[in-house]
Amino acid sequence: MIKLTAIGNLGKDAILNNVNGKNVINFTVAHTERYKDAQGNQKDKTTWVDCAYWTERTGIAPYLKKGTQVYVEGQPDVRTYTTKEGTNGATLSLRVSSVQLLGSKSNDAAPSSGGYNTGGYQAAPPVNTSSAPASNDITEPFDDLPF
Repeated sequence: MIKLTAIGNLGKDAILNNVNGKNVINFTVAHTERYKDAQGNQKDKTTWVDCAYWTERTGIAPYLKKGTQVYVEGQPDVRTYTTKEGTNGATLSLRVSSVQLLGSKSNDAAPSSGGYNTGGYQAAPPVNTSSAPASNDITEPFDDLPF
């Protein structure tokens, strides 16, 4: 089995399609790697992954907006093609099995309810801001343990 995981930003808003009665969410994820070349110049290399998420649980689609950072995993597929100019090209695609929202440039791209992980998609759980006692604020004596 080959499994690919990627963390990157969406290049455009996701598109929800229906193909032969099945739902698929299509989106692209980009990851940019920064490095220095042999002369010491900083270079950027961006890798694009075309993603297809076949799922009946399409509730995540509205949150997959351009610029949103996501974690995706699934089965990779490399497709080769010939351009109009006659040169060979290749694309990296991913049949997504799981997608997780990591964040966005604006605060409106993540679900406000948060904390769900159903059917392969997830959002980060909400931060608990309750006033639970800290571990060093134990008020009961240690010798009163129930065992």
